[in-house]
Amino acid sequence: FTEALLAKLQAEGHELARLTLHVGPGTFRPVVTEDPTQHKLDPERYHVSEDAAERLRRAQAQGRPIVAVGTTVVRTLETLARNGAVVAGSGTTDLYILPGTRFHMVTDLVTNFHLPRSSLLMLVAAFAGREPVMAAYREAVEKEYRFYSYGDAMFIRPGTLPR
Repeated sequence: FTEALLAKLQAEGHELARLTLHVGPGTFRPVVTEDPTQHKLDPERYHVSEDAAERLRRAQAQGRPIVAVGTTVVRTLETLARNGAVVAGSGTTDLYILPGTRFHMVTDLVTNFHLPRSSLLMLVAAFAGREPVMAAYREAVEKEYRFYSYGDAMFIRPGTLPR
């Protein structure tokens, strides 16, 4: 996201809350266990400012959408939600989100296309449903979208991906 795009979003009435997550190599390590539930994520440090915490609490209280930009942001926000009230501060998360997980805070997601057998792809499938995600990936392959962290991206509102 460029500063110009962020400024445009804010001008259109979107409120931004920035947080810091120190992404480690474990996020990108493939899931190699036969049973995905046996895979473990390395803890990653995060920091949420008082301003960001207040913005998140206000959005929740008002029932507004909370759009996470990136799967690692989802993990951080969902960790905060599981810890109770959203409070400012630092901590770690090793939250591993698999299909069947209930989301407590994030309503929408912007993410790039992830590799097979990654914890990130499993999180996306948990968020939007396996079949809709696989349909989106088939289209991405067919249309030669770029994968990895600096590739093409998609906006996901659960229930809106093709089937």
